[in-house]
Amino acid sequence: MGVLRDIDETQAPLMDHLAELRTRLLRSVFVLAIAFGVCFYFADPILAFLARPLANAFPDGQGKLVYTKLYEVFFVEMKVALFAAFCVSFPFIANQLWAFVAPGLYAKEKKAFLPFLIATPVLFLTGASLAYFVVMPTAFRFFLGFQGNAGDLAIEALPSAGDYLSLVMQFILAFGVCFLLPVLLLLLERAGLVSRKALSKVRSYVVVGVLAVSAVATPPDPGSQLILAVPLYLLFEGSLLLMLILERRERKPDGEDAGASDPV
Repeated sequence: MGVLRDIDETQAPLMDHLAELRTRLLRSVFVLAIAFGVCFYFADPILAFLARPLANAFPDGQGKLVYTKLYEVFFVEMKVALFAAFCVSFPFIANQLWAFVAPGLYAKEKKAFLPFLIATPVLFLTGASLAYFVVMPTAFRFFLGFQGNAGDLAIEALPSAGDYLSLVMQFILAFGVCFLLPVLLLLLERAGLVSRKALSKVRSYVVVGVLAVSAVATPPDPGSQLILAVPLYLLFEGSLLLMLILERRERKPDGEDAGASDPV
């Protein structure tokens, strides 16, 4: 009977956690649906904002987007609304995730995890802003530079709305996710899966990996690849520096020499 009582007692908290998870998921979906409805209503201004780098890249500023399928623009606006709705509702979704996980953490663990939760949207927004304000205009001017004449034929860029939106989302997501590298490295270091000294010994491999990621995540033009590769490597070095600072701070209460030289 004691075993059955223990099973019942363990099942009850599990069901409570599942019920709470269901509630928070439903809240997140509800907020996402409301944000999607609002963003779909403003889909045209949002699409115009996303298309501004392309419009400014045309030499005469008179570029246009075309569509070859009757339903293409409708689904483009659906994707735009969903993309914008997720960006708008992400703070609420992250808050619901934190509210579900936080009660199971110790105070020290909450204090250690909270900076990562704050840094994630900041770094993602920084990468997305770099893509929108710097990389996309540079890449689009490069691509549009191939317009001209081939003999008696005129070569003119007529990008479709669907292809352009896919390219914009690729730029924004690629730069946003890649800028989360410090969060990933610091979490792995906190979990004991990697160490600063081990990472500092593989810098040459990191350079190759950064170049490979930049080549895959961006269109095939050298400018946009370098614009992603350079900040990505600087973020790697910044992560090592931050690990070193945290190590020295943790050694101070133990009476060790905090001023000793310790190369990054």
